Amino acid sequence: MKQLKNVTNMNFSLHNPVKKILSEMILDALVTIELENPPTQDEINKLLSPPPKNDMGDMAFPCFMFAKKLKKNPAEFASILAENIDTKSIVSKCKNFGPYVNFYLNATELASMILPDILNESYFEKKLVKDAPKTIIEFSQPNTHKELHVGHMRNLCLGDALVKLYQYSGVPTLSTTFPGDVGTHVAKCLWYLTHHNKEEIPTTNKGAWLGRLYTKGNNLLEDEKGTEKEEENRAELTKILKELHQGSGKYFDLWKETREWSIALMETVYDWANVSFDKWYWESDVDADSVALVKKYQDEGLFKLDQGAVGIDLTEEKLGFCLLLKSDGTGLYATKDIELARRKFEDHKVEQSIYVVDNRQALHFKQVFKVLEKMGFKNAKNCYHLQYDMVELPSGAMSSRKGNIVALQDLIDQMVEKIKKEYLEKYVGDWSEQEIDSTANIIAAGAIKYGMTKIDSNKKIVFDMDEWLKLDGDSGPYIQYVHARINSMVSKSDFDINKADFSKLTHDNELEVLNNLLGFNDTVETCVSQNKTHLLCNYLYQLAKSYNSFYAECPVLKADDEGLKHARLALSNSVATTLRVGLGLIGVTAPERM
Repeated sequence: MKQLKNVTNMNFSLHNPVKKILSEMILDALVTIELENPPTQDEINKLLSPPPKNDMGDMAFPCFMFAKKLKKNPAEFASILAENIDTKSIVSKCKNFGPYVNFYLNATELASMILPDILNESYFEKKLVKDAPKTIIEFSQPNTHKELHVGHMRNLCLGDALVKLYQYSGVPTLSTTFPGDVGTHVAKCLWYLTHHNKEEIPTTNKGAWLGRLYTKGNNLLEDEKGTEKEEENRAELTKILKELHQGSGKYFDLWKETREWSIALMETVYDWANVSFDKWYWESDVDADSVALVKKYQDEGLFKLDQGAVGIDLTEEKLGFCLLLKSDGTGLYATKDIELARRKFEDHKVEQSIYVVDNRQALHFKQVFKVLEKMGFKNAKNCYHLQYDMVELPSGAMSSRKGNIVALQDLIDQMVEKIKKEYLEKYVGDWSEQEIDSTANIIAAGAIKYGMTKIDSNKKIVFDMDEWLKLDGDSGPYIQYVHARINSMVSKSDFDINKADFSKLTHDNELEVLNNLLGFNDTVETCVSQNKTHLLCNYLYQLAKSYNSFYAECPVLKADDEGLKHARLALSNSVATTLRVGLGLIGVTAPERM
């Protein structure tokens, strides 16, 4: 996979206040020991990271590259550097551990530096990226005339989270979707609907019903292969596709009507998931223009006629032959993606375009981007395919064609009922029915979105509803519950940050939570630089766990004195705020109570 531009070229600001101070201290020490061509403060900042163990301090700086310049071994250089660092109040001490200089932070100073900013939320308003390229992210490309299932949610959740992470970081970002509303799958559905369906058209949920007809149509066509019906079926499918391409006829009229049923299903899912798009593109909209574009470049000699079809030979690039027009003159996916790429940059004046599409399309996008390059499209180098692996059931892969899927609406209904019964039934009579329904849907969405974004995009996801709904493990509901519990505690207190005495935060668990809070924006920066949402999920889970450890060891409302109580309430409230903001970046709502 081609690395994304922002993995190496995104320019991040010095947004971490502690790292900023430490990098200044280190730079001053490097100048003192007369290191030739010392690094910039920004370069030092990028090297600072937490050490592997808590007893080794709170931040570590590696000395390998600098030791070579003075012809010393890294451990010796680290010792010299540590001796020459003039520590400031945020640092209680610094010492070297082998080739690293490690810093121990002052909890009082750290709390004073970050907790007020977290509580007034200015901490979350920092622009993390400088001179950010305007970006468009395409995700969620469902097909009309098919039923949406749980597997579609990985693309939706991953793409939406990336948009939110980019926007939070200060990258001007647009979102777009490109549903497939034409093609063989549509023809199969319309064929079954007009030739074999015996059911009454339902008055509600027509989109899901239509998807089930597609599965029946596909299976029947498979069953009739090798029979006298095969040729007849193929001729009828060709007729349907021809009418759709020409834009007239009874099948075209039926397509327009049934397409709206599928769009209504998509919009219902997007509304439930609270996902929106700045721009909707449709395969049918780019169909004719994409064919015309290919013919234009064929006339100019770039694309060649081969056995009645049109394409381009990319064997020198080890990408095979890219077919762009079939012998009947119709386009393919590559044809449409070439026109779509042109439109995205022209319509929105973006500087880079990211496609969130599963890894089965890796060759497709390599071909498309290479064709764009050969066409002289100047932004070809700024088009990127962000791959992800598939979602499977414990029983194996899902397929709409075969019908072995978990329909999304059915799944949502099951999860909501399970949440009501197992988690919220105790509140019946206390909470309104509307709040119970709303909270159940928030928890269900949290379970799905967190589950879909917590796994590295390069790895498969095995969907397990019971595991994803647990309140005592690495799940969305667990983090939502920690937030709600803190919120409940703080709401029952007389919390006043002006009464907090941060000098009393001396417990190891308190410093661990403070360090975790400090790392929020650093985590977001890494997520954006690597396009990895699971890093944020890991962070939120670790923050929730570290808070629970703190809560078990350090009384909050029953603290020894008022100053300590309010300091711990400030710490607790800051964790809740950070969990809420962090969950929001993966599209998850943190309920006030649950």
